[in-house]
Amino acid sequence: MSVMWTVKVVGLGVLALSLSVELLGWLVRRLRSGRTLNEVLFFPSEMACVEHIFTPSSTQSCLCPLPHGIDTCLSRLLRHILSASSSLDLCVFAFSNLDLCRAVLALHSRGVTIRVLTDKDYAAITGSRIGVLRKAGICVRCDVASVYMHHKFAVVDGRLLITGSLNWTLTAVQSNAENVIVTEDPHLVRPFLKEFHRLWQHSDPARYLHSSDPHPAHITTSTCD
Repeated sequence: MSVMWTVKVVGLGVLALSLSVELLGWLVRRLRSGRTLNEVLFFPSEMACVEHIFTPSSTQSCLCPLPHGIDTCLSRLLRHILSASSSLDLCVFAFSNLDLCRAVLALHSRGVTIRVLTDKDYAAITGSRIGVLRKAGICVRCDVASVYMHHKFAVVDGRLLITGSLNWTLTAVQSNAENVIVTEDPHLVRPFLKEFHRLWQHSDPARYLHSSDPHPAHITTSTCD
């Protein structure tokens, strides 16, 4: 009897241990799936093909000379931007990078609501993509303050913040020592949303249409809701 009892106890112990391991694994998976995203990206980014990010379902191989199948800081940044499903609020000092512009245009073509706020002096420099965005129908406002609008941040779907030293330019991505923080921490996202809203309202062209200068050079006549 004692032997049988011992066998039963051991068997129950093994079963309990097995269930405990499974429960622990389940809890770990739940915690990981619900974990707030926090990621740091450093530039310059390694040069690699990013075509697969824009056309993930394509069966044709890209024939460009760049390395393929490499995960880079630029590719990860592009994925975060392209994860937008409803809105993208972009506040950027200089914007000339073709891949980042392509990502914004791709979101626009999907029906994502995009608002871009940029510096009035740098919006018209050679190579700026701001004109391309405007021609595509994307709402762009230029900050009207006397100081540079030197912010570099984006908020995806009101939940994901992308910010750091990186200007959205080819030089910044390929040549400069830069950093980008990507986070879903609401304590960080909310202040940036608030600041974007403040700057957006302050830069509303309708506020200046009745000023002493009826056609200021840095004001566009599109009010952009």
